[in-house]
Amino acid sequence: MSFNRLSKSSVEITEPETLEQAYTLYKDSLYRFIYRYTLDEQLSIDLVQDTFLKFHNYKKRFDSNQSSLKTYLFTIAYQLMINKLKRRHKLKTLLPFLVNEQDHPTNKLDDKMAVQWAIKKLPEKQRAVILLIYYHDMTQEETSAVLEIPIGTVKSRLSSAIKRMREVMEGKPDETQK
Repeated sequence: MSFNRLSKSSVEITEPETLEQAYTLYKDSLYRFIYRYTLDEQLSIDLVQDTFLKFHNYKKRFDSNQSSLKTYLFTIAYQLMINKLKRRHKLKTLLPFLVNEQDHPTNKLDDKMAVQWAIKKLPEKQRAVILLIYYHDMTQEETSAVLEIPIGTVKSRLSSAIKRMREVMEGKPDETQK
């Protein structure tokens, strides 16, 4: 029995069995779609999970009269994937020293350790912004809400943190330590 037939009858989407059935029916096709687009296995797995989490949180917005559940899930997955890829691209643009993993595969661990060290050198307020945005994939708006600060403050702390990390990674003297 397909989920579409269930949702068009009187069965509610909120039933765990129904969500489980949707996951069972569509997880593989969502994974294949995302993987073929990104060629990143872990990202694909994460995005499939994020898709169903978002669907669970916004299931009341789903209207079976407007689209099938499959279409709805693929739309969510595509939007999440594009947003994640844009954030990754922005990160590579802002912190180019993280991009050269393929050029120096033996230095990958060294680079990670250097980035962690640079993050530790940041003031706490800047560190929080960097960690939320780049390690927890939050938007600036979400970061603003979590830290309970204005969006402009998030932007300025992010800019200052990136500048400071570049200086640390390039070996420039630490002005705050003097």
